Amino acid sequence: MLCNIRDDSYDGLYVQLMYVGDADNCLGSSSKCATLVVSGDGRYFSKDAIQIIIKMAAANGVRRVWVGQNGLLSTPAVSAVIRERVGADGSKATGAFILTASHNPGGPHEDFGIKYNMENGGSAPEAITDMIFENTKTITEYLIAEDLPNVDISAIGVTSFGGPEGQFDVEVFDSASDYVKLMKSIFDFELIRKLLSSPKFTFCYDALHGVAGAYANRIFVEELGAQESSLLNCVPKEDFGGGHPDPNLTYAKELVARMGLGKSNSEVEPPEFGAAADGDADRNMILGKRFFVTPSDSVAIIAANAVDAIPYFSSGLKGVARSMPTSAALDVVAKHLKLKFFEVPTGWKFFCNLMDDGLCSICGEESFGTGSDHIREKDGIWAVLAWLSILAYKNKENLNGDKLVTVEDIVRKHWATYGRHYYTRYDYENVDAGAAKDLMAYLIKLQSSLNEINTIVKGVRSDVSNVINADEFEYKDPVDGSVSKHQGIRFLFEDGSRLVFRLSGTGSEGATIRLYIEQFEKDPSKTGRDSQEALAPLVEVALKLSKMQEFTGRSAPTVIT
Repeated sequence: MLCNIRDDSYDGLYVQLMYVGDADNCLGSSSKCATLVVSGDGRYFSKDAIQIIIKMAAANGVRRVWVGQNGLLSTPAVSAVIRERVGADGSKATGAFILTASHNPGGPHEDFGIKYNMENGGSAPEAITDMIFENTKTITEYLIAEDLPNVDISAIGVTSFGGPEGQFDVEVFDSASDYVKLMKSIFDFELIRKLLSSPKFTFCYDALHGVAGAYANRIFVEELGAQESSLLNCVPKEDFGGGHPDPNLTYAKELVARMGLGKSNSEVEPPEFGAAADGDADRNMILGKRFFVTPSDSVAIIAANAVDAIPYFSSGLKGVARSMPTSAALDVVAKHLKLKFFEVPTGWKFFCNLMDDGLCSICGEESFGTGSDHIREKDGIWAVLAWLSILAYKNKENLNGDKLVTVEDIVRKHWATYGRHYYTRYDYENVDAGAAKDLMAYLIKLQSSLNEINTIVKGVRSDVSNVINADEFEYKDPVDGSVSKHQGIRFLFEDGSRLVFRLSGTGSEGATIRLYIEQFEKDPSKTGRDSQEALAPLVEVALKLSKMQEFTGRSAPTVIT
């Protein structure tokens, strides 16, 4: 859930605290047993919001609040803390308020959000967020302990208060310890350390001034022995250094240039491996030397190598899953390895249901989200460690050889084995919301006639296959039977190509239209083409078929991935 909060309007926050304080949501006991985690990505207003939440929690009878030092916890770390952390008195977290607006900019005039996570470590389901929203329409008052002094969240320790509801504790704890412990239980840190210590292997990690910086030095430098100079923008800042903390080729400009993928050529040899995180560290981008790994390929490659390279998965994978707009690269791996496979709507909660039921081990989204069943959120640093594990495994007998196996080597070998899914995503950001809805309505109406669709397609490019199916994606959850409708407009072509159109509403202004374009190529001699060149015919068809410029007034997308 993402909502805007200002210091003079707490109604939405209070009804969330009402939910936490409800007896049925505290392991069958009273609200006095509730333990809340409150932290976030460090964006502007977070420190004020933490103090407000602490005071409202005290007034609502919450027993204790756990806060990451300086108010910093990545979204994956919050999930880990809920699932793994045990207090000195044996307490476990009831849930968490995560103060983040994900990969959106921060600052006095930018985005701020509050997200509530449940006892399983995952985001609150729609039934809960809908209840919260309905309560905001009727709430007439809220409780807040205004006289409670502010807690020093920079110092680790416990501050205790007494009151009519009994004792109330606020514990400030180290932001990284629980998460680092979990990562060390999943990956072979010693094997990764050997890779990073090789003079042939160079490494670069960019936190984009987000909360990942609170973990980067601890994991990559202290635990794995990387050089501190390999870390970029790893000091968390309230405004993310004035940048857009979205790990893609457009916004991670410094990393992209260092990896040799910038527009200007540098005489400095790029590192062998590079990665970036978004504001709350749940997203990731993986790069090799002068080589970009698409998120769709990344999750497929992790799944294909997980059992051999990552100790956590040594006994096998339960299943794999991807969001509908993500390319079908994971589908091919699942079929080859005879794994359970699920295609779900966009939204990590759908993966959580599968993981809670023991059906899924690894999952991913094309929007730079990758993760596994170790927590109930996507996990950017986990994905980086997974890739370093694969590289370490592939090179464990080769560290003293002439040449290391590279990121590009691994990806190209994967394509040779499983085929390549040429893939791109066009984002049209801050489009007029009305115009965006009109475009989607036009596409839905167009889907009623395949003949009309194919007439348009052939009129644009005669070398593009016919559309054989056009629909709106609908998903029935195999765990709880719930049905999710209107999850994206699809055009499926005879040769396996796909066009997908979706609206995204994670920003605070207008709407974002996402256009996904995919073509499968199984001929190994044709998997080395430039992606944009290979997809050019489908791109032309997509723009003409949707009347993109006519509806939006945009002659080009904001971001191409």
